Amino acid sequence: MRIDGYTRLAAVVAKPIKHSISPFIHNHAFQATQVNGAYVAWEIDEKDLAETVQNIKRYDMFGINLSMPYKQAVIPYLDEVTPAARLIGAVNTVVYQEGRLLGYNTDGQGFFRSLPSFSIQGQTMLILGAGGAGMAIIAEAALRQAKQIVIFTRTASLDRVKKAVQLIADETGVKISVYPLEDESLLQKKLLETDLLVNSTSLGMDGQSLPLSSSLALRKETLVADVIYQPFETPFLGWAKQQGNQTVNGLGMLLYQAASAFELWTGKAMPTKEIWQLLEERYR
Repeated sequence: MRIDGYTRLAAVVAKPIKHSISPFIHNHAFQATQVNGAYVAWEIDEKDLAETVQNIKRYDMFGINLSMPYKQAVIPYLDEVTPAARLIGAVNTVVYQEGRLLGYNTDGQGFFRSLPSFSIQGQTMLILGAGGAGMAIIAEAALRQAKQIVIFTRTASLDRVKKAVQLIADETGVKISVYPLEDESLLQKKLLETDLLVNSTSLGMDGQSLPLSSSLALRKETLVADVIYQPFETPFLGWAKQQGNQTVNGLGMLLYQAASAFELWTGKAMPTKEIWQLLEERYR
């Protein structure tokens, strides 16, 4: 990688963020595609967010990625957000283009790009949890015309989630239902009707927790995905594998959401196969 007077910056902005592997992904992509760019991690306080966003213009940057807690807070500082980002209510990628700051959300795109030979169009998705990653996946599934989206979340979150997904349902015409995760008999019934099962909760990052009861059963045709990538195989994916189901972890979502951002910034395709091999070696 060369650094000179023509090098353009990109960054990921969050707090905390020093642990991020996004610099590893993007700097490898800059080098592999011979784009004169560099990617860094900026850990900032919320009071500095507005100035940080203005620095994109000041320093003629490609743009920035955002992680928690700034995916929603950044929106007022942007000139425009895409329909998908508006539906989700969160931005994870800002692109500096012709003097304007454009907000995108590539999380949902990244998730569906990571699924092997699977199209959500006309299919039923059941998702556990509806936080930031979950809402991005829900909105993208609706935009891709899923037949039905079924959400199971904690009772304490039911009203918030129902309100949040109503706009998505109204704008896309896709049926979205929200149920309490504590209702295991209903969850079991819906599990046997779904084509894609997704865990978007953080349960499993400790290598021990499950987001649902291990006594529940799946049908063999259901594709099972987790947004978590460390550990490489979560207890949730292990539970699904024991039943003979195909599984996908969250590493692909991380890579492909980054790839979408890289393409928006540079107009070039990220060498995802090459980077995937490096990530797999690092996290398996």
